[in-house]
Amino acid sequence: MQKDTGNTHALRALTSLREKILSGELAAGKRLFEVPLAEELKISRTPVRDAMSRLAAEGLLDRVSGGGFLVRTFSLADIIDSIELRGLLEGASARLAAERGISPEKIAEMEALLRALDDCFFPDDQGVDFALYSARNAEFHAALATLSNSNLMQRELERVNNLPFASPSAFLRDNGQKRGFARALIIAHAQHCALIDAIVAREGTRAESIAREHARIVRKNLERMLREKADGQVNGINVALTLV
Repeated sequence: MQKDTGNTHALRALTSLREKILSGELAAGKRLFEVPLAEELKISRTPVRDAMSRLAAEGLLDRVSGGGFLVRTFSLADIIDSIELRGLLEGASARLAAERGISPEKIAEMEALLRALDDCFFPDDQGVDFALYSARNAEFHAALATLSNSNLMQRELERVNNLPFASPSAFLRDNGQKRGFARALIIAHAQHCALIDAIVAREGTRAESIAREHARIVRKNLERMLREKADGQVNGINVALTLV
């Protein structure tokens, strides 16, 4: 029970801080410290400290040598390039996995992860367990990166996942469109299933295409949200990204 509480606090700290950064509530250049943030969020310092380290890995924060973090300034072009690069690398990794083939053990592992993601959706299109989907989606993409059996490809995917919004877990919940948000996750998960089918069938071109389109869900949603914004600056603009 304590472990579940800890995981809940960690996810709340991560999503809350990410949303505050992207909404502009925590402005670019602002210095952050874990104690006042923990008091504001009414949770302990440990999940806040871990969340800030995670957001630094995502590219939203910069570490300060004297302690604490700075909210980073980044542009829409930076984010779009990061998402495109993730799609290119994940697509190439999926193509290699399909062309080289994966073992029955790996197939079973990926099918188990797909079933675990299936369980995140409520019956009769009544929504999705967001926290559970977040954790299992991260597991799925981590396992997907290993299928090419290429240490080099896996290292490069880890590197690109540290760019702003490139990580599959760099998401915000669209609180204003809950039903639409759930539908978007249903589409994303259908792509998960199609991707594994293509890899198992040794269809490299198809696997690469699905992986690249999968990453572009985030880009399409972001561009739709910012279509009427002219300055190209993301900090200070409310955005909602779909977790894929």
